[in-house]
Amino acid sequence: MSENRLHDKTVLITGATAGIGEACARAFAARGARLVLVGRRRDRLEALKQQLSGEAGVEVRVASLDVSDRDAIASLRDELERSDWQPDILINNAGKALGLDVVHEGSIEDWDEMIDTNVKGLLYLTRAFLPAMVERNRGHVVNIGSTAGRWLYPKGNVYAATKFAVRGLTEGLNMDLVGTRVRVSSVDPGLVETEFSKVRFHGDEARAGQVYRGYTPLRPADVADAVLYVCNAPEHVDVFNIVLMPTDQRHSMVVHREEG
Repeated sequence: MSENRLHDKTVLITGATAGIGEACARAFAARGARLVLVGRRRDRLEALKQQLSGEAGVEVRVASLDVSDRDAIASLRDELERSDWQPDILINNAGKALGLDVVHEGSIEDWDEMIDTNVKGLLYLTRAFLPAMVERNRGHVVNIGSTAGRWLYPKGNVYAATKFAVRGLTEGLNMDLVGTRVRVSSVDPGLVETEFSKVRFHGDEARAGQVYRGYTPLRPADVADAVLYVCNAPEHVDVFNIVLMPTDQRHSMVVHREEG
C-alpha cells in the first residue's frame, strides 16, 4: 500500500469478534487507526482490545451489542459523540446466513434473524453515524456484501435477498450523498473460510467443513486487504464496489475442487 491515509482515523467495525471483522480490526490497527469494535461476544472483544492496544499501540474501544438493537446503537452513538470518538469510517460487517432450505421449508425464525442483522442492522448503524459524517462533510461507509448479492445459488434464497438489499442500499446511499465528500463502498467476497458456515448449519462442524473441501478459499485477511484499499483511496476517489473470489471460484456455483 502506498501512502497511509488511515493513521489516527476512527474506524467503527461491526461483527469484530471473528472472521472478516476481526481481520479488518487487525489491518486498521497496523496502520495506526483508532478502533471501535462492536460485537456480541464481550470476552472476544476484550481479548482483541488488549492484544491490539498492546501490540499495535492503538486506542481501542469495545461495545458488546446486537446490531439489531436500535436503543443500544443510539446509546453507543451518544457515548462516542460525547467523547469525540465519532467514526470517520463505518465498516458494516456484521452479517450471517442461517439454514440452506427451499423457501417453502425454511425457518421463519432464521429469516427474521438474517433480515434483522444483515439489513436492519446495517441501516440502524448507518442512520446513527452517517448524519455526523454529512455534517462534517467527510467520512466513509463500507458495507460488506457478498457475491450472493449478485448471483443466486440453490437454497440461498433469503440470505441472498438480504445481500441484494445491501447492494441496493449501497447504490442508493451513493446517490443520496452526491454533493458531499462522504463516500460509500461495498466489498463483496465469494467463498471465505470463517465461522460463516458453522453458523449457517447451526454448529454442525462436519457439514460446515465440507463447504471448504478440495480448494483454497479466501482468508479473512484477503477481504480486509480489499477494505483497506477502498478506505485508503484518495478522498477524490470513491470505489463503489469490489468483488473478490478465490482463484478456484469463478462464479457462485463454479468452483474447482481437487478430488480425494
